[in-house]
Amino acid sequence: MRVLYLGTPQFAVPTLAALLRSSHTVVGVVTQPDRARGRGHHVTFAPVKALALEHGLSVLQPERLRTPEVVAELRALNADIGVVAAYGKLLPQSVLDVPARGMINVHASLLPRWRGAAPIHRAVEAGDTTTGVTIMRVVLALDAGPMMRRVDMPIHSEVTSEQLEHALAEAGAELLVSTLDQIEAGVVTETAQDESLVTYASRLDRRDSQIDWSRSARDIHNQIRGMHPWPLTSVMWRGKRLILRRSAVAVATNSDVGDGLQPVGYVRMVSSDALHVQTGSGLLSITEVQLEGRRTQTIREFINGAHPAVGDRFEPVAIS
Repeated sequence: MRVLYLGTPQFAVPTLAALLRSSHTVVGVVTQPDRARGRGHHVTFAPVKALALEHGLSVLQPERLRTPEVVAELRALNADIGVVAAYGKLLPQSVLDVPARGMINVHASLLPRWRGAAPIHRAVEAGDTTTGVTIMRVVLALDAGPMMRRVDMPIHSEVTSEQLEHALAEAGAELLVSTLDQIEAGVVTETAQDESLVTYASRLDRRDSQIDWSRSARDIHNQIRGMHPWPLTSVMWRGKRLILRRSAVAVATNSDVGDGLQPVGYVRMVSSDALHVQTGSGLLSITEVQLEGRRTQTIREFINGAHPAVGDRFEPVAIS
């Protein structure tokens, strides 16, 4: 089939690469306009655009999709079907109607759980033990279309959102191509989502980096994993912003469980491989950190250089 592809970030790259290896033909790529990225705010190509140009594909980067000129340009590509993977904008009906067989989406969750902008991060943050990829038909409502195929994937207790995203991107790419093969053969069935099971994955915000030490060690550990690689959880320590990059839940003892009397957010113990911080329930073991403006350090490097001590407090970071 002739495929119109819509995607922007790294998550969408494996799917485009898999399409280019498949029997189907990518007739055009729609991606977000070039933006300033990184510390220097230099304008760089998004990952999907870079791959598309490398393979000589036609690339469109409209600011607005619904203009008659853009819709006409898309129609001229004569696509049989559209494939969407983390494009970054809701598609108007005029664009959904362009391909003869409509649009399908590679969504990084087991729908109807975690519809929305940040399904991978919210699944990790919530402590989910299973996620996956759903191939669904795109409709006007957010991630609400009927499902075609799904693949499950476990979420291990130490994995970060970044690591999980890489795995889901590869799984989604394989699933997408085989789904296209089945659509072409006319053997795909579509199943409506159960609206009573819907949850939403809200867009990430800098406020997601704030830690509430009155929560349990397990909840905070999941937050640290979930907010990796952005916005990253952080605290104030001795007047400096300290990013908490890796953690673990300490093996609990009776003295570790918060009883309402022990102050939370304070370093209770310093060992060779972790800083153990009191939470509302249990100790959180911090194993990798980064002082703002410095490189990431193992906790051993941080202890040897900065000399944190029992009784130090990790204060909340003010977010404007």
